[in-house]
Amino acid sequence: MSRLSPVNQARWARFRSNRRGYWSLWIFALIFVLSLCSELIANNRPLAVHYQGSWYFPVVKNYAESDFGGPLTTQADYQDPWLQQRLENEGWVLWAPIRFSYDTIDFATQTPFPSPPSSRNWLGTDANGGDVLARILYGTRLSIIFGLMLTLCTSALGILAGAVQGYYGGRIDLWGQRFIEVWSGMPTLFLIIMLSSVVQPGFWWLLGITTLFGWMGLVGVVRAEFLRTRNFDYIRAAQAMGVSDRLIILRHMLPNAMVATLTFLPFILCGSISTLASLDFLGFGMPLGSPSLGELLLQGKNNLQAPWLGITAFFSLAILLSLLIFIFEAVRDAFDPLRS
Repeated sequence: MSRLSPVNQARWARFRSNRRGYWSLWIFALIFVLSLCSELIANNRPLAVHYQGSWYFPVVKNYAESDFGGPLTTQADYQDPWLQQRLENEGWVLWAPIRFSYDTIDFATQTPFPSPPSSRNWLGTDANGGDVLARILYGTRLSIIFGLMLTLCTSALGILAGAVQGYYGGRIDLWGQRFIEVWSGMPTLFLIIMLSSVVQPGFWWLLGITTLFGWMGLVGVVRAEFLRTRNFDYIRAAQAMGVSDRLIILRHMLPNAMVATLTFLPFILCGSISTLASLDFLGFGMPLGSPSLGELLLQGKNNLQAPWLGITAFFSLAILLSLLIFIFEAVRDAFDPLRS
């Protein structure tokens, strides 16, 4: 903290004074770190194997069954009871706490899919036999990364467009507003539905198409702030001194728009996560079999006799979005100079 400037130290103090936002940050960070380590927490492959005096790390490398004394040269199936018994007899195996990945089908359950929570599947299995807890873990990572990247891309484009329109005004502002009016009227969902019949949806494809139509959220806020401040005396003085437009925008005008921008960021981030969940729920999101909170919600709707599916997906999204709202409320207050 000693390396921070006095202004940033005051902002950090205001952020910490908001206990709800401060603790939400720690809880969200813990969830995000755990999701980033999904392969170490939920995996159908052993983390490490010590077999006949040699070390193997199946979590990062593929091994053939013949490497462990089997007759086949195909990739080892670590769910095979014969292979598990051989590894335990000839050495020892370090498993992940959850011995299922997001795409693992648990054929050893005693009840039909979807099976209820048990000591083997802590949150039960879905309609396809996948472990719900493992899919929640991987799906949370996918949702957070997609939401952060979409928020970063759309906010950067929106701030840039709003800054250029507000700073230069005139015809640039006029034509920019007309373009936004036309572009915002495009039926995004219908375009995604039509394009998904031609292109196989994927992470980067969805990120690109949602960025293309979702960057206009901050344009109005940033544009209004720049229109308000561009005639201030210190801006006029900087222009008269020959300061470049880029430096004026970045150093003197953009900080004034940060409070209003940060007010909208939590809604953009939560909307980004909800967008992916909605597309997956409608069947136009990630490819089939991908870990998805929206797809789990769909399974909950289609399997009302298995309430743990819908309840788990709902609380996962609700907790994640609530934490983000609390965090950004504290960030907004921290950047507000009127708060002490």
